[in-house]
Amino acid sequence: MSHELFDLVLPRLAKRLNRHLRRFQAGELNEGQFSEKFEALLQQQHAWLENRGLDQIEAAEIVHGAVIVLSAPGLKAEAQEQSVPLEIVEHQAVQAAAADIAQTYGVNVRKATSRLSRLVADYAE
Repeated sequence: MSHELFDLVLPRLAKRLNRHLRRFQAGELNEGQFSEKFEALLQQQHAWLENRGLDQIEAAEIVHGAVIVLSAPGLKAEAQEQSVPLEIVEHQAVQAAAADIAQTYGVNVRKATSRLSRLVADYAE
């Protein structure tokens, strides 16, 4: 998996997502509008990666991995709320993303889980 492209996607995604979150928190977007913008943003990043030569699966893994990495504060809060180690909540997020990739692209869910786990672990704080 291309860490160089992940390093490019992560700040691009973070910047745009932060802008949408601020608009949502300011009441400029409702929940539905925020969801639509978030989905469009993910699709744009996926297309951007494909235009740089990645196949659909690798592009999906990078986008999903970036979302999990950017979700770290929320995952930490969820772990505290549930009184479980962060790794459990993080693994659940990885499994959900891998299941989505497996269902969408017809790949083995264990392989997708393994690849996403490595990617997220490389960028965990």
